[in-house]
Amino acid sequence: QVQLVESGGGLVQAGGSLRLSCAASGSSFGTNVMGWYRQAPGQQRELVAVVTSGGTSNYADSVKGRFTISRDNAKNTVYLQMNSLKPEDTAVYYCNARQSGWPFMNYWGKGTLVTVSS
Repeated sequence: QVQLVESGGGLVQAGGSLRLSCAASGSSFGTNVMGWYRQAPGQQRELVAVVTSGGTSNYADSVKGRFTISRDNAKNTVYLQMNSLKPEDTAVYYCNARQSGWPFMNYWGKGTLVTVSS
């Protein structure tokens, strides 16, 4: 079982930066695919970025070049560095952990709100 706790959200002006952190507890952190998702009011939850246990990352087109996902397996923590923030980045950001093997269990944090003002 995995517990995820996000931090780092807040209010920032357009063009600014924030770094989100997700601290994980439980077994097999280093073998999980870690990701960040976001959900804006009235919108579907969408994938922002993922990073595999081997360090391979992928990003939504809307954040490529601006956001960077990274993980520190020794600290059981995944980060999302967000630069050049835009108002459309405003959303609740959720940390996700997914087992890379059977039974592919999926875990979620409670979310942290990021608000970008214009």
